Amino acid sequence: MITLSVVFEVLIGNAPEWTDQIIADVGIDSRTMIPGSLFVAIPGESVDGHDYLEDAFSNGASYALIEHSVSQDLRVVDLRPGSDQDISEEIEVPFCIMVENTIEALQRVAGVWRKRLNVRVIGITGSVGKSTTKELTTTVLKQRFRTLKNPGNLNNEIGLPMTLWKLSEGHERAVLEMGFYVPGEIKFLCDLADPVVGVITNIGTVHAERAGSQDDIAQGKAELVQSLPAAPDGVAILNYDDELVRAMADQTDARIFYYGLSPEADLWADQVEGLGLAGIKFRLHYNNENIHLKVPLIGRHSVHTVLRAAAVGIIEGMSWEEIIRGLRSGRTQLRLVVVKAACGAMMLDDTYNASPKSMLAGLNLLDEMEGRKVAVLGDMLELGRYETQGHQKVGIRAAEVVDVLVTVGQLAKIIAKAAADAGFQKENIYSFADSAGAEKFLKQYLTENDVVLVKGSRGMRLDKIVTSLEVGS
Repeated sequence: MITLSVVFEVLIGNAPEWTDQIIADVGIDSRTMIPGSLFVAIPGESVDGHDYLEDAFSNGASYALIEHSVSQDLRVVDLRPGSDQDISEEIEVPFCIMVENTIEALQRVAGVWRKRLNVRVIGITGSVGKSTTKELTTTVLKQRFRTLKNPGNLNNEIGLPMTLWKLSEGHERAVLEMGFYVPGEIKFLCDLADPVVGVITNIGTVHAERAGSQDDIAQGKAELVQSLPAAPDGVAILNYDDELVRAMADQTDARIFYYGLSPEADLWADQVEGLGLAGIKFRLHYNNENIHLKVPLIGRHSVHTVLRAAAVGIIEGMSWEEIIRGLRSGRTQLRLVVVKAACGAMMLDDTYNASPKSMLAGLNLLDEMEGRKVAVLGDMLELGRYETQGHQKVGIRAAEVVDVLVTVGQLAKIIAKAAADAGFQKENIYSFADSAGAEKFLKQYLTENDVVLVKGSRGMRLDKIVTSLEVGS
């Protein structure tokens, strides 16, 4: 584990003898501190972490990184350039460490610490499927290696460095999800993490409002493969089925390993069959091997998640026995939750977020289910120039799958219109301005024979519908 001495060495070039204590954890939420941990106080536009120092210490933190003076009567070690504070004598915990910028200090220490360790880093990015790929890849690798992953969605310039702080000499692999909003962001994360394997899931229109066109998004994601070492050490695992991802082969000196549903890929699958909530089954092909598999992942689209995780296992020299054991034990359906409604209907709660690709995947899953199929679809936000096109694609697919379509929000009306234009009966389309209207309607309309997909961008708060309708509400 990282020690306090590493922090001092990175920030001022030397460390007193008394700084050999292990830092048990690092975080930015004062409520999650544990004994021996370090709290990073980050000043924000609406919330300043410095206001929560006492909470962090009372919850167990031993140290805190700060960048401006605080009113509390707390011990402070000043490690800013030019400070002449005597730090040779041991300082009683808890105490604060004053730096010029807490985020930069967090990142500097993370980068140095990672480079001291003999660990292979697998970086994962893409528009959709990063988290499930990270989870399943970690499950596979853990069949042989001591493996660390970034928890939750800590995949940005703060979350990823915090994960690197958690590395120890005992870790052999690290699986790191990398998010992208602006050009240069993934390159910066790669400079810290030094990945040797890079996995690209796909290029969609998620956050296009902020990130730009699909080409802009592709270029941002390509920073991962551009940062990999040259072959044979570096390996870029690319989605052959996505033209924009496949083209990234020309942007890296790393070895290329393709996965997909095409025989042209190095690792590919066919005979993919969705089994509803029971998972999926398919046939894998690699070299001259053909392997029939059934795994507990929901939706036919999950075969790509399996292919990514298996590809990493292959690259890391694992046996098929180890890879398959990991795939079969990996229940990584993170966001979709099955909830029973008070009326007996089965609700597929996928309200965490939404993009055209993930919305289509949800509809494909609904298509595999038995019963009257009801789709409750809300606005997909931040699609930028793809706003109309994205909602129209969803509407066309909904017309092919569902028996009843309920839309929530202004943009979702595009879904309703596209479904009607595709021949879906208008009397089976119900549109509401907000989740409250849809909730009231569904309470009266749903029956025990219904299976209901509820999906939309987080800002639409469709989760309120699920909470209101579920058993016990």
